[in-house]
Amino acid sequence: MSHQQAEDAEYVADEYEMEEVDDDMDEEFCGGDMGGSDSEVDEHDLMNYKMADTSAAQARKGKDIQGIPWERLNITREKYRQTRLEQYKNYENVPQSGEGSDKECKITKKGGLYYEFRRNSRSVKSTILHFQLRNLVWATSKHDVYLMSHSSVVHWSSLNCKKTELLNVAGHVAPCEKHPGSLLEGFTQTNISTLAVKDRLLVAGGFQGELICKYLDRPGVSFCTRTTYDDNAITNAVDIYTTPSGAVRFTAANNDSGVRDFDMEKFQLSKHFQFPWPVNHSSVSPDGKLLVIVGDNPDGILVDAQTGKTVMPLVGHLDFSFASAWHPDGLTFATGNQDKTCRIWDVRNLSKSVTTVKGNLGAIRSIRYSSDGRFMAMAEPADFVHIYDAKSGYEKEQEIDFFGEISGMSFSPDTESLFIGIWDRTYGSLLELGRRRNNSYLDSIL
Repeated sequence: MSHQQAEDAEYVADEYEMEEVDDDMDEEFCGGDMGGSDSEVDEHDLMNYKMADTSAAQARKGKDIQGIPWERLNITREKYRQTRLEQYKNYENVPQSGEGSDKECKITKKGGLYYEFRRNSRSVKSTILHFQLRNLVWATSKHDVYLMSHSSVVHWSSLNCKKTELLNVAGHVAPCEKHPGSLLEGFTQTNISTLAVKDRLLVAGGFQGELICKYLDRPGVSFCTRTTYDDNAITNAVDIYTTPSGAVRFTAANNDSGVRDFDMEKFQLSKHFQFPWPVNHSSVSPDGKLLVIVGDNPDGILVDAQTGKTVMPLVGHLDFSFASAWHPDGLTFATGNQDKTCRIWDVRNLSKSVTTVKGNLGAIRSIRYSSDGRFMAMAEPADFVHIYDAKSGYEKEQEIDFFGEISGMSFSPDTESLFIGIWDRTYGSLLELGRRRNNSYLDSIL
């Protein structure tokens, strides 16, 4: 991303020109069927209605999954969806890149039902600080999810619907363990740009190159470091991975054009690769040998994870990329771009992508594969998450349709849950879906 964009920690939705649409909805919500009443009773009832969570049982009876009372508005859900599709402005660094990508895109069969609605929890608010970075939601089990909520990293248990603060970065954060290279003085008022949580490790990246590492089963913070003191220092993405030998490591992709690899057994920087442009995302292959690099260039790069040397350029996208993910088989991987497409690549033939699928509204900002390799989920900036049946060659998809900016999404490691963070000033929430099984009637007691 550009240096100018990275400087503004509060810059989230201005580029999208969505305010008029949201204001229209607010006016209709507050002044439509409500009659513009100023009575305390109406206001109290309205607030209670707005904060209610939605269960699967309520959704089956017709309640909107986000709790939006369409029956009390002067606009239908269908009309508002059409308005969003017409007015939402996709952010592009290369003008008209979204239109130029149409001809290569696969026509997919919609209507798949792989994951079904389980619960929408509005008592936990998922938030975003940078409009291009949407990797702020991570699940470690089908009931445990970690996300950014304002200045806090919180744990949400979908089992008992309880929220617990793990890390508050509004004040001073410092490590309680001593490791070589760790900044013992810590950081003050960190703006978190990206997050990763896997197994027991949590890594948060900041706008000034900060990295904060915490083990979930230990008190306090274990390690703090600053990747760079460059003015253009924002941490764009973190990828936690386990080597074939079982060692835990992570890579940090940074706006200073660097990708750094950290050994979490020694708490040390082990590798540092430099690239020709800011790196917005990187993903390590399951065998640890290859590294996908995407950033402020239409072409990505597949590199050797040990040396950083280019294996093959990835040519096809028309704009800057902000997402990547490996299929668990280690043979294919996906990249997401501001040209509204996700491309699937095969390491056995990288001359061109093997499949290209496209979103509805805008850039593909986040991509996840289920651990069994059956599904690939891709998130647009707002309103839509697409789940593709990777086993069928991405021929079929399920489209999850809601309203609000997407802060991140995550399959649970056992593939049973999919969590989606929704950032919205009124309807911000955490959306939970469960993998559809023959025993789906049990969702009432799970």
